[in-house]
Amino acid sequence: MLANLHRRFYFLVAAILLGFTALPVSAQNYQIPVETLTRRANAALALLAYSVVPDLTSSFLSVSKSGSDKNDIYMTQFAGGGTVSTDIPIYLEGGVGYMRYDPNFVASNGNDTRSIPAKWNNLGFTGGIGWDFPVAENLVFRPIFNVSVGEVASDLSLASRYLAWKTGAAINFLNGGQMNAYGVGGSAMLDYEVRRPDHDIDIEWRYTDIRLQSFAGSSIQGSADAQTTSLYARWRAPTGLTAFDGPLRYVLEGAHTTYFGDQRGLLGFNYLSSIGAGVEFDTSAHDMYITRTRLVFRLSFGDNVRGAALGLAVSF
Repeated sequence: MLANLHRRFYFLVAAILLGFTALPVSAQNYQIPVETLTRRANAALALLAYSVVPDLTSSFLSVSKSGSDKNDIYMTQFAGGGTVSTDIPIYLEGGVGYMRYDPNFVASNGNDTRSIPAKWNNLGFTGGIGWDFPVAENLVFRPIFNVSVGEVASDLSLASRYLAWKTGAAINFLNGGQMNAYGVGGSAMLDYEVRRPDHDIDIEWRYTDIRLQSFAGSSIQGSADAQTTSLYARWRAPTGLTAFDGPLRYVLEGAHTTYFGDQRGLLGFNYLSSIGAGVEFDTSAHDMYITRTRLVFRLSFGDNVRGAALGLAVSF
């Protein structure tokens, strides 16, 4: 949970959501200038990028404005990938991310303002297929083709009824609107892996570039570039203890992600880093689909960012 971020991103989210209400409103003339619509839609898709780009550092993102315990942005992400085999070096990956906004934003008719309670949701799915090209011992170069699909939608029933009751107006986007988006792009990865009885080492460097674009059926239109570079490292070694008839390992890891494109500075930071430590249970001795389960406690930090989380990961 990443708290005490700079106050400006709180108002950014409010502005994004407020911008969605720029569709014509006749009653009492509550509206937002139409010329801001595309800019707000682009910003919303830039937030959606956090859900579609596989990224450990933002996979447990929770944001609140300075001095508040209330989370104004919450995100969780589940992602995984792996090479089919050494004989078939096809790499497959997939992930799903969810982000929820909980801001207060206002509509105005030029003389009066109304506070509108509304919750907004981003849901994104990403898949990828790549190929492992050996570069050196234990090192492969992996180009990946990525495709994403996502949706931005509001909790519309309470908000639309509240707005109609308070202002006599019905803002179209709150009254059933949504924005659908697709993304096409790719990633380049260098993956170094060592597997030994006394320790395992995983080091991955990745660059991802996915272009998000709204498509037919959306109430508004927008686009955004999701560009990140990330470095991830993990060390695993036996503790000498056993659990579930297998070795109990300790895990040390670190990760760093730098954001470019339309994500850069969007939430008040340009990078996120994390360090973690935990344990791994080996259940391969049993007839189970899951062979390893890891529990890792992580600390995250960046520009104006501090936080902690407990992560769960599994291997198949």
